[in-house]
Amino acid sequence: MWRNALQRVLQDLKLAARNLLRHRRRSLFALGTVGGGVVAFLLAGGFIQWIFIDMRESTIHSQLGHIQLVRPDFLSGGQADPYRYLIDDTPVDAATAANMPAIQTLAPRLTFGGLLSKGDATVSFIGEGIDPALEAPISRAITVRQGKDLTDSPANSVLLGEGLAASIGAAPGDTVVLLGTTATGGVNAVECQVAGIFTTITKAYDDVVLRAPIGVARSLMRVDGATSWVILLDDTARTDATVTQLRAALPASQFDVVPWSDLADFYNKTVELFTRQVGVVRLLIALIVVLSISNTLTMSVLERTSEIGTAMAIGVKRRGILQQFISEGLLIGVVGGVGGIALGLLLGQVISAIGIPMPPPPGMAHGFTGQIAITPALAFDALVLAIGTTLLASVFPAWKASRMIIVDALRHQR
Repeated sequence: MWRNALQRVLQDLKLAARNLLRHRRRSLFALGTVGGGVVAFLLAGGFIQWIFIDMRESTIHSQLGHIQLVRPDFLSGGQADPYRYLIDDTPVDAATAANMPAIQTLAPRLTFGGLLSKGDATVSFIGEGIDPALEAPISRAITVRQGKDLTDSPANSVLLGEGLAASIGAAPGDTVVLLGTTATGGVNAVECQVAGIFTTITKAYDDVVLRAPIGVARSLMRVDGATSWVILLDDTARTDATVTQLRAALPASQFDVVPWSDLADFYNKTVELFTRQVGVVRLLIALIVVLSISNTLTMSVLERTSEIGTAMAIGVKRRGILQQFISEGLLIGVVGGVGGIALGLLLGQVISAIGIPMPPPPGMAHGFTGQIAITPALAFDALVLAIGTTLLASVFPAWKASRMIIVDALRHQR
């Protein structure tokens, strides 16, 4: 039975192809409409997809890492008193890490805060105490605009965010003083040298953050341990699986295993906003394709009225007429969709090679060069859009053709 059904489908498609070839100009217009819509969807969606990927990786490799291990309730209460939630030793031992091959780096961080002074200028800051050697692969998306990184600097060096450095007029080589309240409530100060000035994708972060060797942070706060341990994986796609493994291996009463996505509020809001924009683009393209293809097939029905009447007169059922025109819409969708995907992939490669110069968006201090990232999921979505809209557009003309009265159809244009 399935063979007979397949044969009928192939016959319908062959007949549909012949009918489309009879009106080449109109068929090319229909294919161009579908293909153009697919190309527009792929380029718009591919640009936004590239922004998602670039922002995700930049967020991970400049601020958050893939996973953070903290004490329970640190995220809610750690801002007020981070030293109540110190982790004294490495939470993931060598044996545990060996069973999780995705883990590449495990680095401690100590969150602290206070006042930064240079001469008569004083501003508040949020500090990150880090191990420069362990942190280097995690922080590869941090751009040192001036000076050098902590890995090439003396032990008493600090890196300042671009906005923070500008607020006190600091430059590489300057001496600054960090003043903070210790874990026991006292006041302490350390003198440091500015090694460099950095930027990330988030201007708000660069305006308040400085990074210092974790030894300097511990000396200033007079504590041991770390407020969090940051994990870098070999692939972002393995985050969820590694989080599940870590939660099974570590006691929940002592550690929270937090994936980067739970901490990236700005990224999550950006994805939500841009996803809605892609939805609007998809809707507009669908409307254009539906109206164009529906008009094309309606014209075809009008021109072939006598032919339809003849077919019905010799015994072709209404369902057969309906299937015939829907097959033509399906064929337009498949050919136009595949052609549009091929052209979109080619244009995406060319545009990416040239680059798309972009001004600084809200929340960023510097512009960037964009690219087009057409993923398999996006290409499949475009193909579904092409086929779905052309099928939808063919329903009314096909129904109209199938409901013709035989006598009136035979008399048409006679």
